[in-house]
Amino acid sequence: MTEQTKKKTGIFNKFLNGVEHVGNRLPDPSILFFLICVALAVITWLVSLFNVSVKHPGTGKVVEVKNILSIDGFRMILNDAIKNFSEFPALGIVLALMLGVGVAEKSGYFDKLLVQVVHKAPKKLIVPSIIIIGILGNAAGDAAPIILPPLTAMVFIKLGYHPIAGLAMAYASSLGGFAANLMLGMSDAMTYAFTEPATRIVSDHTKINVAMNWYFIAASVIILLPAVYWVTMKFVIPRLGKFDTSDAQIEVDSSTQDLTPQERRALLWANIGMVVVLIGIILCALPHHSFLRNAKTGSLIDDAPLFNGIALIILLLFLVPGLIYGFMMREFKDTKDLGRMLADSMSSMGSFIVIVFFAAQVLGFLQWSNLGVVIAVKGAELLKGQNGVVLIIGVILLSAIINMLIGSASAKWGLLAPIFIPMLMLLGFHPALTQMLYRIGDSISNPITPMMPYLPLLLQYAQKYDENMKLGSLLSSLMPYTVILSIVWPIFIIIWYLLGIPLGPGGVLHM
Repeated sequence: MTEQTKKKTGIFNKFLNGVEHVGNRLPDPSILFFLICVALAVITWLVSLFNVSVKHPGTGKVVEVKNILSIDGFRMILNDAIKNFSEFPALGIVLALMLGVGVAEKSGYFDKLLVQVVHKAPKKLIVPSIIIIGILGNAAGDAAPIILPPLTAMVFIKLGYHPIAGLAMAYASSLGGFAANLMLGMSDAMTYAFTEPATRIVSDHTKINVAMNWYFIAASVIILLPAVYWVTMKFVIPRLGKFDTSDAQIEVDSSTQDLTPQERRALLWANIGMVVVLIGIILCALPHHSFLRNAKTGSLIDDAPLFNGIALIILLLFLVPGLIYGFMMREFKDTKDLGRMLADSMSSMGSFIVIVFFAAQVLGFLQWSNLGVVIAVKGAELLKGQNGVVLIIGVILLSAIINMLIGSASAKWGLLAPIFIPMLMLLGFHPALTQMLYRIGDSISNPITPMMPYLPLLLQYAQKYDENMKLGSLLSSLMPYTVILSIVWPIFIIIWYLLGIPLGPGGVLHM
């Protein structure tokens, strides 16, 4: 590496160290939301002193900010705290989905599926195949950013490329493309969990659903694939150069080797199980009087059991292959083992449940005090007349910046949704668009945020091939992906917006 490159890397490393230092000083997300509750209580007291009022956009009535630090406010806290938590709209959806995803992950189905697909891909298509697997891998929970990078590193050695280029590409694909997928999954449910109550701050009549971004996230896969491939072949691989295997102690992880005959059989039947479930759902949905359709209109989208129960359907799509694979590989021998696996899957959601408890209080405070409506109306007045393209870029950029300081996706959207959703609704933008803008901003900075818990693991992988590898050098291989995603993805959604195409079923652009 040249002296000039070292200097640039050093400056970049100092910047990232500064971001990491600031981010590390932030409290745990649950404590952060508790502090926001305290801050909101104080703010409502201060604002109420000035008799601030606005006209409610839904009812047309004049509303004033109510003081939480009052007798009525204390009564509200005691009466509503548990109800706010237990009635948090999408909490059940997320937890139910985790049962299916958790079994598929804990049984080893996701891990071995990734290994099989990579090993079976034709040599000429191996790099694009890995990118696609990475992008689609967000449906597999933690499997993609953990399993795919070391597997790709070994594949890159066989192809004559530097293994760290493989690590960077796999990591950037799985996390940079986090908001893109051909099917719905946990990320859709997690964002919807905070979008739904934020929408209710302004209107109880706006219809939204888990699948309202589906068309766009599926189309994004097609757009991101060539972008990531181009960066890999034009920048990352040439920059790292050739790899001398004699300079590193390479230990082959058995989990990334080709599959045993038993694993292949288990995967085959697990995949058949998923296909059978999918075909069964399609066949059930075809009849005009299907129980999956709206009983009155026959629609499969508008207030139809198919989309109202989409979480249960996704649960089955993951649960069935996970169960088949687990039983065939003897990961659970009886119902007690299965029960423990289900419990382990749910235990991984502990931090999310804690965050939801405090986030539900934040939403409850904003709604009871009318502060959410006031912020939305006043903010909309300030932004009134702004071009839609300007707002799109602004929301994406702000989301990307906040992602550099807060790693938890649910914590970020729990913080931003009550502000962005109502404000843009009053400007005429549907929650589906605002949610998608956040998801893009959150994804594009994922590869380089120091707050991502997988980054230290990636650095450890990289040091197997270069013991002198530092965080700044690793991030310099990841930065090109963030740059290209920050250009391509916003341009894509701006074109989509200007063409007026719905983002998904029920995911219109405007109110």
